[in-house]
Amino acid sequence: MVQYETFFKTEWLPVVRYDSAHGYAHRDLYDVKGRAVKTPLFTRNYNQALTFAELDLKANWRIYRERFVKGVAE
Repeated sequence: MVQYETFFKTEWLPVVRYDSAHGYAHRDLYDVKGRAVKTPLFTRNYNQALTFAELDLKANWRIYRERFVKGVAE
């Protein structure tokens, strides 16, 4: 599991989480109310999914945070 959290108002909240729960690799994109939109990752294996998740968060964490704060979900 790879997760990006941000401090919002008075607490740390998840913004994006990549994991393999439910039997497949996927991304959970959260809103400020804790609701998540689940998107499957079409990778060959979990190693590839982990690499993708790490690279994506390093490159796009600012975009994810901006959308989270504004309340925009994909």
